[in-house]
Amino acid sequence: MQHIKAFLREEDGVGVVEIILILVVLISLVVIFKKQLTSLVNSILTKITSQSNGI
Repeated sequence: MQHIKAFLREEDGVGVVEIILILVVLISLVVIFKKQLTSLVNSILTKITSQSNGI
């Protein structure tokens, strides 16, 4: 009986579950905003390229 109580009090797996949930949220945000992120990165790289040509 004490083994069951000790198992229920143990919270070692909580950190792993939290990390997995955070990763799922981040991946879903990237999937949802993929088009916007791609256009933002492309515009930033275009500005960097055009300004580096001026140097």
